[in-house]
Parts: sequence; structure tokens; C-alpha cells
Amino acid sequence: MSIDNTYIQLLGELKERIRHAQQRAALAVNTEMLELYWYIGSIISKQIMEAGWGAKVIDRLSADLKSEFPDIKGFSVRNLKYMRAFADAYSEFVQPPVAQLKSAEKQGDEFMQLPVAQIPWSHHTVILDRVKDANIRMYYIRKTLENGWSKDVLALQIENRLHERQGQAITNFERTLPKPQSDLAKDTLKNPYLFDFLGIGEDIQERELEKALVQHIRKFLLELGKGFAYVGNQYHLQIGNEDFYLDLLFYNFHLHCFVVFELKIGDFKPEYAGKLNFYVNAIDEQIKSKEDKQTIGVLLCKTPNETIIRYSLKGIESPLGVADYQLPKKLKSEMPTIEELESAMKKLK
Repeated sequence: MSIDNTYIQLLGELKERIRHAQQRAALAVNTEMLELYWYIGSIISKQIMEAGWGAKVIDRLSADLKSEFPDIKGFSVRNLKYMRAFADAYSEFVQPPVAQLKSAEKQGDEFMQLPVAQIPWSHHTVILDRVKDANIRMYYIRKTLENGWSKDVLALQIENRLHERQGQAITNFERTLPKPQSDLAKDTLKNPYLFDFLGIGEDIQERELEKALVQHIRKFLLELGKGFAYVGNQYHLQIGNEDFYLDLLFYNFHLHCFVVFELKIGDFKPEYAGKLNFYVNAIDEQIKSKEDKQTIGVLLCKTPNETIIRYSLKGIESPLGVADYQLPKKLKSEMPTIEELESAMKKLK
């Protein structure tokens, strides 16, 4: 029997349906577990408040549950305390809709729709340990869902205080891009960008910084955020029989546009905006297709004077943004200096 195009198409649809079913099954299992943990945690919290339960009662509850359900992990004293913290942390988001439902089955269906129920328990423990504000916790839950972060990546983003940096670049997007593209583009950029992963000092030159970012492209893409794809560095453009080379070129699949990054050591200067505008216009004319949206330019430099930056961007029709970046402090050599050796020798005498 020959395999025709219809069979191949049907096979593809079946594979996609099976994968989707697997994902839904995994999500359902995770949701059921989280709903159970929330329920256990709410009971513990209520008894602590009303009946004065203490640490010994939680120890006993842990032992009894493990004895009754030896094949089920997750009933350690530490995890029961996490369950209580989980129930307390999200009571305002979870309890009202769940409590109003009549059956356990409907509770599960409603709970599954909440962002809290859609990330793994291990991610929740990271958030509970490291974030105390309820709204910021929900921010990291939503970002985890959007980006598919692993537990380690989530911990890194919290450590780097992403919630304080996201959408903070200085831009002219509100004037140069239509809604909602302008809001999405602004939220895509950060200020400052953190380049701690480079392992280089602040006295680096621009070309060295660019090369280091390219060498660590995977970590650089993680710092840039969702949707970025690397196109090239020192990207060649020929304009009017002259050669030009822009520092870094990316494409963002969520913004559906090219993004030009220019790197500068030191403070922002007004002429930098003009050069970046030139590159953005060149990409729009030479590279962008009809399906692509307007190219965005981002200047990475030191940004101490926001007023100068806003004056420089005023009147430019291309969507441009300016953001700071932070390098790790200059690493101290592992080898002792001559002075340190001499001091050590004197102490030995």
C-alpha cells in the first residue's frame, strides 16, 4: 500500500492530538496534586489559628500520613509546612472560586483554570521561599507559564529581580508603534540587562563585549527573554556603495520584527540615537519583508540622564529604546599580589 499525502496528514494530526492529550494528562495530575496540597495546607492553617496546633501536631500528621500512604511521597514535615504556606499565600486567588463549587470534580475543573494550578510544585516552593509579596508571586507564576521556565531558571530570574527590570527601558514606542504592539514591545525590553554570566570586568571594550555575548549566546538569549532568535553579529549592510556593520541583529517571533542591538561603553550620547535610527531604517529597507512589522532598535549603554535620552528620541520616527546593562565587578585575580606575599612572609618570621 502506498502512503499518500492524506495518510501523512492524518498521522501528523494524530501525533499532535496524542501530544496534546499527554500534556493535558500531566497538567491534570499536577493540578489534582496542587488542589490536594492546597486543601491539606488550608486545614493545617485553620487548625493552627483556631485550635493552636503546633510543630508536634504537624510532626504527628506527617508520620500518620506516611504510614497510611507509604507509596505516596510528599508528606514530610517540611512539605506539610510548604502546603500551609501555599494555602496562606494564595487564599485570595484560590479559595473563593473553589469554595463556591459543589463537587470535587467541579473544584478540580475550576482550579485547573487558575495560573496557580498550572506550574509544578517544585516551582511553588522556590517562589514561596524567595518572594513574599502576593502580586509579585503571581507575576513569576505567569512568567513561568509564558516562558516554560525550569525551576533553576525561575530561581535565577527571581534572584535577578526580573519584576523590577521588565518593561523599564526608555523608549519612544508609544508614539512610533500602534497599540497593542507598543505595549508588547515595551514589556519585551528590560532595564538594566544583567550580563553577570560573561565573567568579564567593567573595563572591557565594545568589540570584546560583543564577542563575549556571542560566545555566551544561549545565556544572552535567556536574558533577552521570550521570542528572540539570533541572526548575526557585525551584520553587514551595503548602503550607497559603503559598508556598514551593526553590532547584533535578532528576530523576535512574538513581536514579528527584527531587533537591532547596538552596544556602547560609557554614557549615552545623543549621536548614538541617530546611528541606531540609520541601522533600523536600513534593515526596514533591505531585510524586512511585507509580513514583518517595523524593525526596533535597542541601544545598550549607561543611562544616567533620562532627560537627554528622551530629548534625543523625540522626533525620530523609528521605534527605538535605550537600556542600561550591568557587568560583573572586575574579578580579583586568584594569584596573590607581591604586597600580599611580602605581608604573609613577615607574619611567618
